[in-house]
Amino acid sequence: MDLLRSAWKAGPTADLGGSVLVSVTDFTADRLLDLPGIARAGYRLRRYWPELEGAVGMWLWTRPLERRAGSVSVWADGRALRDFVKLPAHVEIMRRFRARGSIRAMTWTAAEFDREDVWRSARRHLAADATSPPESTTIDA
Repeated sequence: MDLLRSAWKAGPTADLGGSVLVSVTDFTADRLLDLPGIARAGYRLRRYWPELEGAVGMWLWTRPLERRAGSVSVWADGRALRDFVKLPAHVEIMRRFRARGSIRAMTWTAAEFDREDVWRSARRHLAADATSPPESTTIDA
């Protein structure tokens, strides 16, 4: 089965021009039965998007038969991403599911924000073997 993704969810800085920080998370659940709960948690967290300072937008994605799910999020800068990571709702989700699988995360800076280019780049990363090391785990400042 191919990768499934949600519709684009715009953030308050959706019209940002110039460079952006792209973050891709890739969670592989140990058990297929955990995937629905992980997906529900992602959709609940997505509700915050229109209010998150520095959020440009995001997609949720899944490869259910591979027990994989995650997000592709676009940020104005590293500070905005770090603030999101510290958000209590995000911290709670990570605590709840961290021991139920493995997570990979990668970030990169795109010189210009083009939604389709960002998605194509993210998809290339996600097509890579889930056991390979991430290309980058750095959050730019």
